[in-house]
Amino acid sequence: MKALILAAGLGTRLLPYTKYLHKTLFPIAGRPLLDIIIHNLLQAGCKEIIINTHHLHDQIERFIAGHKYAPLMTIRHETEILGTGGAIKNVADFWDDKPFIVINSDILTNIDIGKVYDFHLSHDHPATLVLHDCDMYNNVSVTKDNFIMGFHQHIDTSSSNALTQFAFTGIQVIDSELVSLVPENTFYSSIDLYRKSISNQLGIKAFISKHHFWKDIGTPQAYREAAFEYCSRKAFRQAFHDLPEEPVSCTKLEGDGSDRQWYRLMAGTRSLVLADHNIRAPDKVTEADSFVSIGQHLLAREIPVPKIHFHDTFSGLVFLEDVGDEKFQDRILKTTCKKGVVKNYKAVIDLLIRMSLRGKEGFDPSIAYQTSFYDKELIIEKECGYFVNAFLNAFLGIDVAPSDLSEDFSYLADKALQYAVTGFMHRDFQSRNIMIKKNRFYFIDFQGGRLGPIQYDLASLLIDPYVGLPFSEQALLAEYCAKKISSIRAIDPNEFLSSYRYCILTRNLQILGAFGYLSREKGKKWFEQYIPTAIRTLKHYVNKLDSKELTRLKGAIDLIPDPGAPFSDK
Repeated sequence: MKALILAAGLGTRLLPYTKYLHKTLFPIAGRPLLDIIIHNLLQAGCKEIIINTHHLHDQIERFIAGHKYAPLMTIRHETEILGTGGAIKNVADFWDDKPFIVINSDILTNIDIGKVYDFHLSHDHPATLVLHDCDMYNNVSVTKDNFIMGFHQHIDTSSSNALTQFAFTGIQVIDSELVSLVPENTFYSSIDLYRKSISNQLGIKAFISKHHFWKDIGTPQAYREAAFEYCSRKAFRQAFHDLPEEPVSCTKLEGDGSDRQWYRLMAGTRSLVLADHNIRAPDKVTEADSFVSIGQHLLAREIPVPKIHFHDTFSGLVFLEDVGDEKFQDRILKTTCKKGVVKNYKAVIDLLIRMSLRGKEGFDPSIAYQTSFYDKELIIEKECGYFVNAFLNAFLGIDVAPSDLSEDFSYLADKALQYAVTGFMHRDFQSRNIMIKKNRFYFIDFQGGRLGPIQYDLASLLIDPYVGLPFSEQALLAEYCAKKISSIRAIDPNEFLSSYRYCILTRNLQILGAFGYLSREKGKKWFEQYIPTAIRTLKHYVNKLDSKELTRLKGAIDLIPDPGAPFSDK
């Protein structure tokens, strides 16, 4: 048995992703689709396989060269695309006198190809097309005795002798005699070949497949659906050691400031959380890569993060332990006594110290997304500059140039890093990124992690505008952290707090930049309700500085209107 895998298409429906990766190499649960198709053909008894190529042909050549497949593998490059029929003719020298299989390279299915081949051998007609009932693609007309009569045509459904319409699965078995009907060296469709066969009274049989899995992954949405179906079953097996008997339901959860989507997956009483990062961009390290690598690193260091049960970073799907719905923000806002609030914060700070110190051990900076270190350049560009461009200029309409404040920003960055206690830094360590399940804390959204000062994460936690912790409690808890970490490491608590106070400012500038950008550019208006608290915090801590410090920045901050005023019309 021989087979042709049709892989010469441009993959235009999958743009922009097919600019840099051939569609046959899109992974499904970490396994390239081409590999799945080859193994399906091997299981069916195929002894030789030929692949026609055109776009990104070198990628397929490298892939095949790097694998030792049992069937004899051949690649036939088309300098000009010849179409499905033209591809069959172009490899005429490959066929023998036996029927051969032709299969599309952008389908994912468990249809038994061996059974299809045996069906073809059981009749005397020159071709068998595998069809199924799929509403959106049903356009092949079939008689009651399963002969194909036409393609893409209107049929009369009122007659008792009416034809039935099915969809073509992209799998076909062809007798070698049909190859002679295809013209030489020209673009030609296999559908035209079958129309010619029907007009010549050569019967084309339909194999009607039922109770199977089939997906055309030729569009981003279809690819994501196929990847989800495969990956979700593997994730449940990894998490619970067996496949769910019930169908997996999917409920969208509240999102965050990023473009990721969050879902809760349920199968009976068992649940997982899905973080969907979308299909991979051609970056060296993507957000999904960092999310997975950092999550696995922190879990190995006994940091309380959700366990990642399964992931496919190309499709962007990451399946996590479900740590419930209660956020630290919810816990604090409903805790009425100061003692209870402080107790909860101290528990989180203890875990923060563990994350910083243990998380640094063995941390590979190359797995970080965007930058590996929290350094002066990052502070000036991603926090100070972000504040000016996204908040002052774009959101408030205040005309200030980052260059006007460059000296102050340089000074601020130096002071924030002067006594830095460097460890693993979460980068967004606030109350909405801390979950509580059965009174146990879990840290989430760690994909922005890198090496940096624990003082920054402490500032993120204590000045968090989602909670609005009183300044007196912020000071008490900062001192608690300084004393606690000084009992573990040889540091000066006063120097620790000195850098902490400047980290408050860098974090606060980043918060306002993010709130301005997300509300104005991303349309996430719910962030606006927290801007007044962030402004009050910024003005409070700026006013505590020495009168000669950051005078230009203070002047810019003085231009920010009363935080009690509404921002929705700005």
